Amino acid sequence: MPKYIHAIFFDAEYLTPSEVTKLLPKLREAGIKTGVTTTSQLGDKNQATILLKEDSEMRPKPAPDLFLRAAEQLGVSPGYCVVVTDTQAGVIAAHRAGMAAVGVGDAPNAKAAEIVLPSLANVTPDHLAQAAAWRVIESAFKPSQQNHHETIFTIGNGYLSTRGTLEERLSGDRQATLIHRMWDDTPIGFTELANAPDWTMLEIWVNEHRFDMQQDQIKHYVRYLDLRSGKLHRRLRWTTPNGVIIELAFERFASLEDEHILAEHVEITPLNGDAEIKVRALLDSHVENEDQLHWKIESQHSSDTQDSLVVRTRYTNKTLALSSRLTANIKAAKPAKCDCPGCPGNTLTLQAKTGQTLAVDKIIAIYTLHDSSNPLNTAQTKVETAALKGYAALSEANETAWAKFWDMSDVTITGDDEAQLSIRHALFQVRCAAPTNDERCSIPAKTLSGFGYRGHVFWDNEIFVLPFFTYTQPKLARNMLMYRYHTLPGARRKAAGNGFAGAQFPWEAAETGDEVTPTWIPDNDNPANLIRIWTGDIQIHITADIAYAMHQYWRATGDDDFWQKVGIPVLLETAIFWGDRVEPEGETFAIRDIMGPDENHEHVDNNAYTNHMVRWHLNTALNALDWLQEQNPEYALELIKNLNLTPQRSAHWQEIINNIILSHDPKSGLIEQFEGFFNLKTIDWDAYRGRTTSIQALLGLEETNQSQVLKQADVIALLCLLEDEFDQKTWQANWDYYVPITDHEYGSSLGPAMHAWASCRMGKPDLAYEHFMRAARADLLNVRGNAGDGIHAASAGGLWEAIVFGFAGMRLTADGLTFKPQLPSHWRGIAFNVMHHGKRERVELTR
Repeated sequence: MPKYIHAIFFDAEYLTPSEVTKLLPKLREAGIKTGVTTTSQLGDKNQATILLKEDSEMRPKPAPDLFLRAAEQLGVSPGYCVVVTDTQAGVIAAHRAGMAAVGVGDAPNAKAAEIVLPSLANVTPDHLAQAAAWRVIESAFKPSQQNHHETIFTIGNGYLSTRGTLEERLSGDRQATLIHRMWDDTPIGFTELANAPDWTMLEIWVNEHRFDMQQDQIKHYVRYLDLRSGKLHRRLRWTTPNGVIIELAFERFASLEDEHILAEHVEITPLNGDAEIKVRALLDSHVENEDQLHWKIESQHSSDTQDSLVVRTRYTNKTLALSSRLTANIKAAKPAKCDCPGCPGNTLTLQAKTGQTLAVDKIIAIYTLHDSSNPLNTAQTKVETAALKGYAALSEANETAWAKFWDMSDVTITGDDEAQLSIRHALFQVRCAAPTNDERCSIPAKTLSGFGYRGHVFWDNEIFVLPFFTYTQPKLARNMLMYRYHTLPGARRKAAGNGFAGAQFPWEAAETGDEVTPTWIPDNDNPANLIRIWTGDIQIHITADIAYAMHQYWRATGDDDFWQKVGIPVLLETAIFWGDRVEPEGETFAIRDIMGPDENHEHVDNNAYTNHMVRWHLNTALNALDWLQEQNPEYALELIKNLNLTPQRSAHWQEIINNIILSHDPKSGLIEQFEGFFNLKTIDWDAYRGRTTSIQALLGLEETNQSQVLKQADVIALLCLLEDEFDQKTWQANWDYYVPITDHEYGSSLGPAMHAWASCRMGKPDLAYEHFMRAARADLLNVRGNAGDGIHAASAGGLWEAIVFGFAGMRLTADGLTFKPQLPSHWRGIAFNVMHHGKRERVELTR
């Protein structure tokens, strides 16, 4: 049964009856309820569950009344219904009901439908399921789950993202708009992205009753994120305390076409009586980052046509300006200004007749001092221009931009609509956070969707997220790699502060490239106690991870200009750090007191992942220097001089390459994760079956550190990244040893997608699918209970890696791209695009 379709309604004037008749039993077998309209040519009830019949109490299409009545009769949420129609009115009515639409026949009649089919001949339930695979749905309003839904309903455009809080706000919500580069200092955490003023706030009164979903009667509720268009929708019927029934429809977007434009639209329709309607739209600067206040109010202004607000961060003095315009389709009384400090706005008062729809548009422009020397003037000018274009034109431009993105970057999965929706949502969220026009920021570990990790950038981006962009949106990948290049001064300071030459990238990065990992944090159970955080001191493999990402980008794109001017200089300067950091021990070299990817074990020696990656890093640096000397000898000499790359230094690197401790037993193929790992205690995993938390939480930090329990892939991650360096015996030995002792369910969210990739490499696609869905459900189903903190970026990017590197078996070789597909048993096919050296390649794999 398709997971996201519970009912399908056929509303078509020109469909071939025999095609529908053949399709109905297939839908019934799939567990899908059906309905047909009595106005179509489909004749009698046939095998449909119900007939759809308009009566005198219903408004005709494009009003949604008929479809809402049908969903109510079947006991199905509108969000899980699909309307099959060949008319424009049918598509509009479906969307106004909160339902997906399948257009049939000439596309112009139904161009706004989620999918358009030439006919219903040979169509299966899976074809229709594709209509629902673009929508993330909340089918019932549950305040206790709002923080989760706020995260997964995040919208964005690469400049900013806004969480999916309600326009009228809700007690306990975690409203946030996070903008790249808007850092402000904080205690403990050094710096964080400051929560920008709330641009979404709209309050509605009908006959003096304020709209409040927690207090009043709500019917036909559905909220959904349309991934195709980047729009967040909410539709419902509200009965006021005095009995007036109001149909409400909200939508909003952050324009992907113009990253400084935000817009929201609300339609208000009284259904059983005339009504006085008030709409108040505000720009609210009274926002916080979990009790941390960041803004000083510089100025504000309200007129009959425009509201403006200028704020400045308290410690870093970064200026932000917003300007908004509020318009309606019905002539209103003179707007009432709101002059509350830090909360400028206007209230429109309008009289609406029964059945008359009031449409209100709020268009916002937003600029920072990074974008303009005068953010306020620029925002005011921009919003005036945008308002002249109108909401519909802005919306269409945004949809066109998203269509262009999906044309290149979509991944289709045949035979699994949950996996299909999951990968699309994942790619949507990482795109929302990927800087489009800025080289001085990158994707944080929680994207821009929540307060988790304060907006800091980790290795998650280079290893888990960046490959998707490298192969589908290389310009965006380049922007994020340039961020690391621009923050080299901070990396140099970190290396020098630790007593080393060269550049050492921070574990957590923000604006400057200096280390911003907190040293101590309060214990959640007892805030008076502080917990020491060691990752910023000893999790040093990130320096090699960044070099690896730059090298992979160059190999995939053939961007020699980047490689010469950015990649190789970074590779060499960070190699200098490794040359200092590695310790000589007799005839070998060691790296002591570190932490590998597996964060269950601190202060270890010779972590295999780190040592192997350092070896790869130094070897690649020497090869890159040789390449540069051939391609651009003059620049190579300049670089050698500036970095003091003496023959002695190169010889030292080669000596490390040849003699660094790798802990790889050639006889068995087994790699010891770090020195002494095999001597740690083992645990009885059967004793922990059915648990609902991590092994670390049950054992405690110290006990876990002394046990063979992995939080995530470590040696397995090494095998995936440097696959060509290891034979099948090595893969098998380490698979057999490490996979059973990894906490897949409640360990790190970085683990499942990597294990899905590795499972495919081991010829276990169905096991890979289990890992894949653990990653897929991390946010959409909130299986770890922490989705309210923000999207798990590594899981999101890792899903693409699992599909392309795992299930499709794509490898980048000296001869180009190769594929060795292994699909889960119930998948019938996958398809995606990749860019290789500037050429777009279409990949379609079917059983």
